[in-house]
Amino acid sequence: MTDIINLMNDLLWGSILVYLLVGGGIYFTVRLGFIQFRHFGHMFSVLKNSRKADKAGISSFQALCTSLAARVGTGNMAGVAVALTVGGPGAIFWMWLIAMLGMATSFAESSLAQLYKTKDEDGNYRGGPAYYMEKGLGMRWMGVLFSIFLIIAFGLVFNSVQANSIASAMNTAFGIEPMYVGIGVAVLSAFVIFGGIRKIARTAELIVPVMALAYLALALFVMFSNLDKVPDVLVLIFKSAFGLQEAAAGGVGYAIAQAMINGIKRGLFSNEAGMGSAPNAAASATPYPPHPASQGYVQMLGVFTDTIVICSATVAIILVSGEYVPHGEITGIELTQRALTAEVGEWGGIFVAVAIFFFAFTSIIANYSYAETNLIFLEHNHKAGLNIFRVIVLGMVLFGAVSSLPVVWAMADVSMGLMAIVNMVAILLLSGIVVKLAKDYNQQLKAGKVPTFNAKDYPELHSQLEEGIWDDHEELKAQVQRNK
Repeated sequence: MTDIINLMNDLLWGSILVYLLVGGGIYFTVRLGFIQFRHFGHMFSVLKNSRKADKAGISSFQALCTSLAARVGTGNMAGVAVALTVGGPGAIFWMWLIAMLGMATSFAESSLAQLYKTKDEDGNYRGGPAYYMEKGLGMRWMGVLFSIFLIIAFGLVFNSVQANSIASAMNTAFGIEPMYVGIGVAVLSAFVIFGGIRKIARTAELIVPVMALAYLALALFVMFSNLDKVPDVLVLIFKSAFGLQEAAAGGVGYAIAQAMINGIKRGLFSNEAGMGSAPNAAASATPYPPHPASQGYVQMLGVFTDTIVICSATVAIILVSGEYVPHGEITGIELTQRALTAEVGEWGGIFVAVAIFFFAFTSIIANYSYAETNLIFLEHNHKAGLNIFRVIVLGMVLFGAVSSLPVVWAMADVSMGLMAIVNMVAILLLSGIVVKLAKDYNQQLKAGKVPTFNAKDYPELHSQLEEGIWDDHEELKAQVQRNK
């Protein structure tokens, strides 16, 4: 079984996805006029009124926190350590690159998810890649395929990965048996996920900002305590990325390939750009400005925060600590714990255990929310079978807590890769609409208006959009004005 999983990984990540994700990121970066660089400041401007929502949706800030809850987890602490150990420091350069390109990809997929969103039987917004595949491309079969891959990946496999990291961290820090950790996490997860999408969003909104800021503060403390080592760390990353470190010993091509593959793989796992996961949260939001592109900007910020900020914090902690050993046996969350302990003392390992608990716990509930939306898509916006699915998800959390790291990570890579292929094909086919949305939004912004989407300006999309979804702008704009 392990051999089959590894063979699929080699095929997906050795060629197909590297070209598709990097190529797709470059394509959207160019077609959108380098939007992630030109409008970098605007990402933060959109957050000014991001706490507002109507009765059908969650707020843009909650959507961002939900997507960050899924993004910020084992990928930022354990995944970065795995990338360093297997791919060398050069993997971090490629992780940064895929994030910068991925910001444009994230803009595309999240804007499309907002545009084609619908409502479930309880009147809540639902949407994501499966919905824009059905409505925008007229290919429900493609949406069904994507939904199945997402349910396997996020509902089942990724939650095992998160539980695995929590159990490993708790065992290293406190000596608690993984089975007991798994039971505890499953009980806490059940309390939240049985409360539905709004309870998940509220939980993410409370936990994610606090833990992210605390982790960044500690990473900055470590960096400033080792300021003299930082230039050497940066030089090491860039030399390793282009094989300069290995040039004297030969095997440059292999070293670069390993750095690229592991950096891109772990980068995608962490920031999820192009994978089609974050759009499920983006579609649930009531956007302000009331335009699909505004969620594109919000989710671009999510990619930046996840990889360029939080992953880089973990890299700094590991590389300045002296605990990093190329191709060493110590990897994953244990390496991050050892690095922090070496810098701040024994409480560093405990801090990482607590941080990974909260990060990975919120990832579990956010991952579940993505899977829930896609299960509802499969059931034509009805909720039959949700409770049975919730029990299965909790079972996978228990499984992940007691299973081995390599097998779980390998399964995650395969399911993530299949999802990404289907989603990337869809957003490339719909790229013309993405460009129209970005152009419309920015023309209104330049004219000093609050960008507002008017479906009547797009007669070619009229039959594809759900009736009434884009008709309630004035009430939201008035609400924002009253609160200024």
